Amino acid sequence: MVLVLAALFLCVTLAVAQDGWRRVARRDGIQVYAKTVADSKIKAMKAECALDAGVEEVIALLLDVNAAGQWVCHTKSCRLVKRISDTELFYHTEVSLPWPLDNRDFVTHLKVIRNATSDVVTVDAPAVPGVLPVKEGIVRVTHSVNRWHIRPLPNGKTWIEYVLQVDPGGHIPAHVVNMFASRAPIETFQNMRKVLAQRKAVPAGGR
Repeated sequence: MVLVLAALFLCVTLAVAQDGWRRVARRDGIQVYAKTVADSKIKAMKAECALDAGVEEVIALLLDVNAAGQWVCHTKSCRLVKRISDTELFYHTEVSLPWPLDNRDFVTHLKVIRNATSDVVTVDAPAVPGVLPVKEGIVRVTHSVNRWHIRPLPNGKTWIEYVLQVDPGGHIPAHVVNMFASRAPIETFQNMRKVLAQRKAVPAGGR
């Protein structure tokens, strides 16, 4: 029995170590985790929380490019570049950074992926290169991992997990990027909750 328990403990310990996520912030039911990435000083980030909205309401908000400035932290502008379908599009975002840092911009290729064998919906939204010309004075982010996992909870609520791995480029110390990245998801999810609540309060025909 002792050997079995020891082996079980070792397996659990290895699984946790392999997962590698470490909680770096928590507020209002929002939890933020960080993980070291091989060959990069910039950590991957993960945020989780429950939302008082249905899965389809959350997906509709993610697809609403014009609304991004209301809830995505530090968004200066966001505009549609090309709509492929009701579940796939390209959009351009400029992110405001404090002086003396240059703003960043990127083109996102967003796709809604529905799993045929489960109730989890994945929204994959990486930054992609070559879609729009680079603007002078703005640093272009060309590659990122940007993914939302969305699943329903009882009573019309939704559990959401957001994973981000990005190198912002330019001259920003890694510790500044990591500090910024650990705070931004909390503000973003707080804003997201407010916007979803406002949408619930307004009849569909009044939007």
